[in-house]
Amino acid sequence: MSTADKFRAAVESGDFTAGLELFAPDVRFFSPVKFKPFEGIETVSALFRVLQRTFEDFRYVGQLSGRGEEGDGGPETDTHLLHFRTVVEGKKVEGIDLIQLDHRELISTFTVMIRPMSALQTVSDAILKGLVADGVVPAPAG
Repeated sequence: MSTADKFRAAVESGDFTAGLELFAPDVRFFSPVKFKPFEGIETVSALFRVLQRTFEDFRYVGQLSGRGEEGDGGPETDTHLLHFRTVVEGKKVEGIDLIQLDHRELISTFTVMIRPMSALQTVSDAILKGLVADGVVPAPAG
């Protein structure tokens, strides 16, 4: 069973702790709304706690695997795409999780893409609210 398969199984069973154990300590999480990635297992763990509370009826509906370049000019690595559907605050959301592995077969890069734009805005607002509530990021000014 690949790391992506283990991650998918953990998420689908609701065992986010098992899913997080598959991340490299220096994991980078690229959000669909933020240029700079979230970095490190502590920050990514906090983000996943918010995601777990925010997404309703989350399910993976497809999966592809292959090889791809990591980052901007990085090495070619095992790359997996998990297609998902969920609901956030009553809005249907569709997206992909692009998972790339390091030499230890741990998740080193996790990139999320979401559509449509209205769903992306809803997800962004809900996650920011959760991160602020958990004290992970400061409340926006204004």
